[in-house]
Order: sequence, then structure tokens, then C-alpha cells
Amino acid sequence: MDCFVESKASSQVSELSSLSSNLTSLQLNGIDRSTDSINTTPPHRSHDPQNNLKRSDPFQFGSRYLEQGDDVFEFNAWDHVETDETYKEYAEVQYAKQRESPVSDFDKQRFNTSPSKWWNLFYRNNTSNFFKNRKWLAQEFPILSSLTLSNAPPTTMLEVGAGAGNTAFPILALNNNPGLKIHACDFSSKAVQLIRSNEAYDERFIQADVWDVAGTGGESLPPRLGEESVDIALMIFIFSALNPEQWAQAVSNIFRVLKPGGQVLFRDYGRGDLAQVRFKKGRWMGENFYVRGDGTRVYFFEKDELARIWSQPRREHPEVVDASLEHGKAMLDQGFEVLDLGVDRRLLVNRQRKLKMYRCWLQGRFQKANLETSSSDRSKVSTTTEDHSVDAGDNQPMKGAN
Repeated sequence: MDCFVESKASSQVSELSSLSSNLTSLQLNGIDRSTDSINTTPPHRSHDPQNNLKRSDPFQFGSRYLEQGDDVFEFNAWDHVETDETYKEYAEVQYAKQRESPVSDFDKQRFNTSPSKWWNLFYRNNTSNFFKNRKWLAQEFPILSSLTLSNAPPTTMLEVGAGAGNTAFPILALNNNPGLKIHACDFSSKAVQLIRSNEAYDERFIQADVWDVAGTGGESLPPRLGEESVDIALMIFIFSALNPEQWAQAVSNIFRVLKPGGQVLFRDYGRGDLAQVRFKKGRWMGENFYVRGDGTRVYFFEKDELARIWSQPRREHPEVVDASLEHGKAMLDQGFEVLDLGVDRRLLVNRQRKLKMYRCWLQGRFQKANLETSSSDRSKVSTTTEDHSVDAGDNQPMKGAN
């Protein structure tokens, strides 16, 4: 009998030991599965700063897609979000109201005659600390990273609409190319003063000058730069500040100053952007063209419209081409090649106030072709670069609600 009891007790102990082992295994497996679940959270859905998604293609514009069932207020921003029907209807109502109360002819003349006056006031009222540095540029346009390497060839960059230097100085901060020189131009003399007064201003690598990209005659080229002398032209939220009547002249001037093979790196506002929809009465200057409360102008582009503006031959606007100049005749039959042109649509949210804001930007790369009349030994910019990019928008304040 004692043997039977001892055997039974031993069996129970064995079963309990096995059960305990199984429970421990289940608990560990549960923890492991939980840990795996955390570690496998898609980067674009992760709140962990160590698990952020870094994009590789600058024209993909992010990968956080808003899907059915998602909480729109979980993140501050969603990529590739088309406006919903409610917003589209609201936008069209707003556009109609804007057209009904346009800027007077007198004020149109006032704002269009001397735009530099209004930008001087803008930069006088806003110090350089008011603006955020565009550190994302080298990632959105990888060629900038390539040309700032220590073994990169001598490179001349022209920044059009340089403002307070929030594009030029971040590029120089990364620069290891002893042959890099940035010509930072703006038609606001006050903006040029801000650049020259920056402690990082060094004329070995940066030269700031007043220049209107839509200038004519002897002012059609930037100071200190001749024909076909520039490798890269940066136009970041500047083309929209021009009167549409100035576009052809501006494109012609950029074409003329670029070397064959040179590129334009472009980013600007797209039609339907919240800044456009928010404009009130008395700001409409023309279709998609407005004046802000501070007197500065802004245009909102369509993708096809931009492609047409940059790719059409100069023969479409012979008045902006001086055929007596070198390469002038060839320019009549040349337009820029559109290397890339994308629409960056983003939904930004204010999680505290439960607000949704639709933003829209256009980003492109345009290249000047090698003209037959150009000598074969002219410097050219290579377009073969590795792409490294992050989300990027306009860092200037949005003033469309004025």
C-alpha cells in the first residue's frame, strides 16, 4: 500500500513539474510574441523614434497611407491623401467667393509694379531667426549631397529667391567641396543684408546679391555670373511669387545662365493647398494667383501647367530671347527636359483641436539639354546619384488666411 501511495505521489509531482514547465514556456512564448509584435511594427506606423521610416526615393513622398479604419488623429501627418468630397466642395465654394471679390485694378498695379518693396517690408518685419533652415533639401535632392563631397568637382550653384539664407547655409554646413560656390540671389535688398550679416557668411563659398529672376536686358543675368556658368539652380518656393506674365522671362534667364546639362531643383505650392483655400475676399489677383496681407504674391500650380511652362521651347516666347547673343538662336528651339515632377499631397492634423489640413506641393527636376552649338568640353552635372529623402514641405509660415 505504501508503495502504491509513494508511486502515486511521485506521479503527481511529475505531472505538476511538467505543468509548471509548460506554463513557464507559454508565458515566455507569450512575452516573446508580444516583443516580436512590438519589434515588427511597420516603421511608418511606429511612434518609436528609433524605428522611424527613412525614405530612399525623393519623389515617393512618404509611405504612411491613411487606410479604412485608421484613427486619423493618431499621427501628425499622413502621406498621399487625396482631398475628400466634402473638402473639394468647400474649396470650390471658397474659390467662387474669392473670384467675386478680387483685388482692385489699382491695387493690382500697386502690388505688381514693385514686388521687391513688399518683400523688403516682409524681411524687415521678420528677422532671420523667424525662418527655419531647410535641412531636408539634400535628402529631397540627393545631387546636393553628391556635390558637397570632398572629391566632387568645382560646382557653381545659383539660389533664386534665397531669402534669409535658410537654404544656402544648411548646404554649406554639410559642404566638404573646396570648389563649391553658392550665389544666393534675391530681389529683396533686405534679404541680401540678412544673408551677408550671418556669421556663417564667407565669400569664398557664398556670394549674396540682389537680382530679379525675371529681369530683362542687362539685368537678365545674376551679378558676377555669365552665360552658361551655373551647374545647379535652386528654386524653392520662389516661382510662385512671380506674376504669371513673368514666367517666360524667368525660365529664359535660368536657361541662359545654366551650363548644358545643368539642373533646376524646384519645389512650390500646388493647387488646392490649404493656404489657397483659406484666402478671404480682396486677395484674388487672377486664377490661382493671390496677394497676401503683407503685400507679397503667391501662385498655386497644377502639375501639367508646370511641365508645360518648363518644357516648352523658347520659340513660344521669342520676346524673351535675344537671338543676337551666343546660343540665342538655339534657345528658340530648346526647352528644359522634365526629369522628375511629382505632387506631394499630405494631410496634417492638429490632434488637440481635431483639425484636418490638406497641403499640396509640387517638386521637380528640370535639365537643360546639351546644345549642338556648345563645345564638347563644357562642364556638365551628372544626374546619376543615390537618392536619400525625408518628408519636406515649405518651412515658411502659411499666410493664406489673410
